[in-house]
Amino acid sequence: MTWQFTLTGLLIGSIVGLTGMGGGSLMTPILVILFGFKPTYAVGTDILHGAIFKSFGAIRHRRLGTVHARLTLWMFLGSGPLSLAGVGVATLIKHHYGATAQSIESYAVGGALVAGGLGFLAKSFIKKGMQASDAPFLLTRRDKVLAVLIGAVFGFVVGLTSVGSGTFFGLVMVLVYPLTMSKIVGTDIFHAAALLWVAGVGHMVAGNVDYHATAWLLTGSIPGVLISSRFTVRLPDVILRVALGTILVLSGLKLLDVPEAQWILLGGLIALGLGLVGYGIRSWARPRVQTAL
Repeated sequence: MTWQFTLTGLLIGSIVGLTGMGGGSLMTPILVILFGFKPTYAVGTDILHGAIFKSFGAIRHRRLGTVHARLTLWMFLGSGPLSLAGVGVATLIKHHYGATAQSIESYAVGGALVAGGLGFLAKSFIKKGMQASDAPFLLTRRDKVLAVLIGAVFGFVVGLTSVGSGTFFGLVMVLVYPLTMSKIVGTDIFHAAALLWVAGVGHMVAGNVDYHATAWLLTGSIPGVLISSRFTVRLPDVILRVALGTILVLSGLKLLDVPEAQWILLGGLIALGLGLVGYGIRSWARPRVQTAL
């Protein structure tokens, strides 16, 4: 089973390149539900894979000037250490509870997915909050403290479940900081890459990574994130967030043992993939039509 991993990586890489979100939230349930991975190994493989391919996206966004480096640093001061604590808790659960650990981890991932999906849906309809601005954003002491606390809380969740490196951080940044969407995406990806490297090394040491699957996922995700990040016009935020939020909630319900959700999840992923392909064709064709006129 190799080309299936490559196609999966291409789908996830394309979504992350366009939006900065949905990587770990989608990859972990795909590995568990469609490929039969144990949750512990799905989390470790997903985190290491995300660290590598998001690094390519992070470099590109840094060159485009869409990364708020200081905000990234302050969030990482909290998320880096606490992500290792999350890895430690996941490893302790595996060693102390044996076979039961997989069920505990599955429920943890499922709960995080439901929360992440609801977060996407919330971002789709929340109109109030900080007003985005292109003006330079100088961090106050309050902003720095909030960044560290945000990093600590959600860094632990990422280390434990692999979910949230884009979902939770992106949601909170929209609500708390006056950044444009392009800077939220760039900052989110840059921070996620740094955070996932820390957690990824932790899972490598703990033996929770399938390197064969990681390699084949990267053959699809790296081209996906590089190609999709070239699109200057992104998918409408509301449509994309509603679609991703719905899929994440369904994925979480599946891992929480809700029956028949796997088929709905599969149908949603196929529809999302077809939508991205259609959007890509339309984006490439539109300039040619204008040129002809």
